[in-house]
Amino acid sequence: MQFHLNGFRIGDPSLRPRSNKLAERTSDKVDVLIIGCGPAGLTLAAQLAQFADLHTMIVDQKSGPLEVGQADGVACRSIEMFEAFGFAERVLRESYWVNETTFWGPTEENPSVIGRTGRIQDVADDLSEMPHVILNQARIHDFYLEVMRKSPSRLVPQYDRRFVGLKVDHTTEYPVTVSLEHKDRIETVRAKYVVGCDGARSSVRKAIGAELVGEAANKAWGVMDVLVDTGFPDIRFKSVVRSAEQGNILIIPREGGYMVRLYVEMETLTRGERAKDRNITIDELIGAAQRILHPYHFDVKEVAWWSVYEIGQRLCSSFDNATQDQSATVFIAGDACHTHSPKAGQGMNVSMGDAFNLGWKLAAVLRNQSPDSLLATYSMERQSVAQELIDFDRHWAKEFSERGDGQTGRDPKAFQDYFEEHGKYTAGVAVQYAPSLIRSAEADQSLATGLEIGTRFHSAPVTRLWDARPMHLGHALKADGRWRLMLFNNRAEPTDPSSELWQLCEWLMRDPSSPLALHTPAGADLDSAIDVRTIFQQPHRNIPAENTHPLLTPKKGRYGLSDTEKMFCARPGFDIFERRGIDRSHGCAIILRPDQYIADINALDAYDTISRFLDAVFSRAPRV
Repeated sequence: MQFHLNGFRIGDPSLRPRSNKLAERTSDKVDVLIIGCGPAGLTLAAQLAQFADLHTMIVDQKSGPLEVGQADGVACRSIEMFEAFGFAERVLRESYWVNETTFWGPTEENPSVIGRTGRIQDVADDLSEMPHVILNQARIHDFYLEVMRKSPSRLVPQYDRRFVGLKVDHTTEYPVTVSLEHKDRIETVRAKYVVGCDGARSSVRKAIGAELVGEAANKAWGVMDVLVDTGFPDIRFKSVVRSAEQGNILIIPREGGYMVRLYVEMETLTRGERAKDRNITIDELIGAAQRILHPYHFDVKEVAWWSVYEIGQRLCSSFDNATQDQSATVFIAGDACHTHSPKAGQGMNVSMGDAFNLGWKLAAVLRNQSPDSLLATYSMERQSVAQELIDFDRHWAKEFSERGDGQTGRDPKAFQDYFEEHGKYTAGVAVQYAPSLIRSAEADQSLATGLEIGTRFHSAPVTRLWDARPMHLGHALKADGRWRLMLFNNRAEPTDPSSELWQLCEWLMRDPSSPLALHTPAGADLDSAIDVRTIFQQPHRNIPAENTHPLLTPKKGRYGLSDTEKMFCARPGFDIFERRGIDRSHGCAIILRPDQYIADINALDAYDTISRFLDAVFSRAPRV
């Protein structure tokens, strides 16, 4: 964390300086209006709250913050994202870590009795530096709310406000007029953009004429968080239990060391029937769990929360109200535009991914950094991701519901193998965006074979040059809306003025046609739009940091202080060049989007290619 740039401040360093524009703002005109305080809405709000010059409002029909959450599984990729917001450490401290997963099925000797059929590592080595964890959704909401409160805009949700409807008039500065019901009266808010994060029964989705299409669920499932006395030996492991005749259970240990969540397979539903029509009780859920877990005793002492549900795999064909003639002004995210079964643990994670994709794009357009055509990439990218995950979820749910009883001819190990083969999906790191305005189709993948174009930047351990701090490179990438230019040096000496890296830095810093010259706003710090960072192959003790190019220690703030956190070195024992397949002889320049996805990979001397890509992404910065 960096602070004191513009003067010494006492107190909590995570409390950002308050925007001087707050007093000018009114509640009836906003840049972005977010409907819904779920995972998607709060992720989006936390991102937009970082920009002091943007006016964001978030509303929810509930009377206050969530207290007991439905979702609990947090994928590795989501925790990487939490690191960018500054609260990953708190999530890791409070959560249950899913280290291993066990598999149970009927024994050969007695199919009415279950036995362990397998036990595997939950997340493969080096898939992510973050684990798969379990934490109450309400706590994740709490962390986002704190980020919002401490942001320059001091953003807090407006509760007890129900979305009634919207109208769009593209001829006005604030084209979307939204009606909200609050305490028996109607409030009107005019917005430049509206984002519906209001769940599977989204009113915003209906208001723009979009529809969730897909398969209706035909199976009722129960879920319960319980304190239980049991002889089941794997009660503190994530466990998949498939019985011969009694159904299936997914066991998820909860944070705190004692509570456990069970997803219990119940009854098959008839066409058009809802789970609530069956009037299933908590006693029936407990009874089903006891039968599936036979011969182990399962004595529930307390039920903290329970529910019965059915969820099909459904998807909207578009996530916005764009037409051939008009750019989008209304977007939907999360469950409002796609639903999944909870068994794969993807719902909350994909919803937050939607918002992280959209937030920086809205900020870039509203701040005149990028053309509004950038916003078209949201629906294109996230609709494709949702479709891929629905396809995976459909197969996952089918595999889960199969019974390994030998009578179906299925190998009990087949589900375990499927789980291992698709670890990237459950970890949230399988996303790969297609070529677009913000993802090059001409990247030189040979320069970094382990960092795939269109995927999230896969972090690795490094040593920071100026202070020898060991850290993960990806943890330097904060949710601040900036693009990154990651320069991996070749074998040349870091202080050699004739090297390709030095010449690239010289061009970036001095040439009036370079992306930094063209796209940095007048009077702003040199890294305010494009943040340049460098990784050297040499050990940190062999590099005199003071003799490297001045671009890599830029002067910033009102005092012109040097930023000494831009340069890193490969770490012995876990060399980032080796682990990520980076060409040692040539090095490379990797362009990262603000959401940490790899947009382009180029040679260190590919000035024209770097310029063309970034010039298309950015609007020209005002030179006043």
